[in-house]
Amino acid sequence: MKTRKFLVMRSGLFAAVMTLMMACSLDVKVKDPNVILPVSNSGAPTPESITAIYGQLTGLTTDQGDWFAMGVHTTDEMMGPTRGTDWDDFGQWRKLHLHTWDGVHPQVITAWNNIQQGLFQTTLLAESTSGAAGDVAAAQFLRSFWRYMSMDMYGIVQHRPATAPILALPQVYTRSQAWNATRSELKNCIANLPAFSAANRGVATKEAAYFLLARLYLNRAVFQGDPTKPAGPFSFASTDMDSVIYYVNQIEANASLSISPFYWDNFSWKNTNKSTENIFVRRQQDGGNMRWPTYMGAHYNMVPSGWNGFVILADSWNRFDTLNDSRVYDTIPSYSAALFRNVGVLTGQLYGPTDPATGGHYVGAPKAALTDRSGSPLIFTKSVDLFVATEAKGYRTNKYPLDPVSLTNGGDGSSSTNDYVFYRFSDALLMKAEAILRGGTDPKSETPTGIINSIRANRVSHAAIAAAVAAGHPAPTLTQVSGATLQDVLDERGRELYLEQTRRNDLIRFEVFNKPVYGRTAASDPTRCIFPIPFVALSSNPNLVQNLGY
Repeated sequence: MKTRKFLVMRSGLFAAVMTLMMACSLDVKVKDPNVILPVSNSGAPTPESITAIYGQLTGLTTDQGDWFAMGVHTTDEMMGPTRGTDWDDFGQWRKLHLHTWDGVHPQVITAWNNIQQGLFQTTLLAESTSGAAGDVAAAQFLRSFWRYMSMDMYGIVQHRPATAPILALPQVYTRSQAWNATRSELKNCIANLPAFSAANRGVATKEAAYFLLARLYLNRAVFQGDPTKPAGPFSFASTDMDSVIYYVNQIEANASLSISPFYWDNFSWKNTNKSTENIFVRRQQDGGNMRWPTYMGAHYNMVPSGWNGFVILADSWNRFDTLNDSRVYDTIPSYSAALFRNVGVLTGQLYGPTDPATGGHYVGAPKAALTDRSGSPLIFTKSVDLFVATEAKGYRTNKYPLDPVSLTNGGDGSSSTNDYVFYRFSDALLMKAEAILRGGTDPKSETPTGIINSIRANRVSHAAIAAAVAAGHPAPTLTQVSGATLQDVLDERGRELYLEQTRRNDLIRFEVFNKPVYGRTAASDPTRCIFPIPFVALSSNPNLVQNLGY
């Protein structure tokens, strides 16, 4: 059960940050994320190792809140309904869905702090004059990664040179300035990065830098548009779209990357070796822990016993061919044989391993229909109320299926070896399709229709194919698009990339982020396209100015 414990930890973090901010003596090593941590009062800090700098990514991959929640609960993908006293947490999940957050929202504060820490750590090595060229280039890529996140979410980027005087406050790049700085740094670091291979997807590569450059150019109209109109309208330059296509073509040129014929090879506990799509990941062996994508929605009586929280919205579910699309329904033989459920989205009556004598749930027990805590059948329904939901309401997601072995003998899944995916090949292809439709020209003559259909051809449910063949019926297919439009691209991105932290940015770029969705019946204010600067950060750096609307 997930109730107040989460918020207590967040409150403790908030108090700790406030206390550290007040400790401003020159003899104190200040740890406020707005301030560079000095080794002494006179010298520049010593950069941490590149391994430690990669370690900052772990904070993005071990929790269902913060950056993840801000990117999905604010869209048409997911929400966190209150279930009696469960998941109330002073309304923080509801505020994300309703677009009513403010500068003291726990997720807004924690995500900001994580970003500032990432910028701080990467800057020390990115600006080093003595570090190994490959390590400096990797740090520059990672600083660009964090800068992109900051300009996307908060509309600004703080920068404090590593050699700045101890009392110097961070400079503040506008969104447009941050875009320019990020583009320049990415272009400069590529020469000293290795080419992508299946063995190095957990580190900075040329292809990862190409991917981020493509994303930068695709969003240039958003990031360098009128700052008083964060919801648009946006005007996309054909030259920018040509740049998107150029960088995606550089990615396509790497023979190690292709569309995975089985969607779940990109997310299962075998994705380190099985995926042919994952370009940049945080590897589980380097500190990731991918329990939370399962736990955040799993019911208490499932294996593993989850937190019974977040649900997929009907807006997202309704985009799929729910009978034949692997992305919402398929099986992995060893997984489904142990847990008696599919991967993708969990709907209807749930089954699981259940001891007939004790009613206990554990891997190895026989299959049985699950019940809720009152003993009624556990049937997940599409309908769900944001404010008052019973424990079975809402379809649940299962994007990173856990290794069943990690759940045996009371295991909690923390040893499951799923890598967390940041950048993926099919995402790059869909960026290219969008760029062509927005006026770019592909020298390879690929078309948006062809790109979308090449992805869809590999997304037919293997379980649905097997069932059809067993029944003597033709194998099912997914409907192919004809004459692809921008709406087709947005819809396919919603199917292909759900819960992959692209939807908020996509909806903003397509000028529909503020429209009503399931559970939010009124359009929100355009200023909600950017989050507020946390009040605690404003008080520690006078160079910061609060964003419009807050």
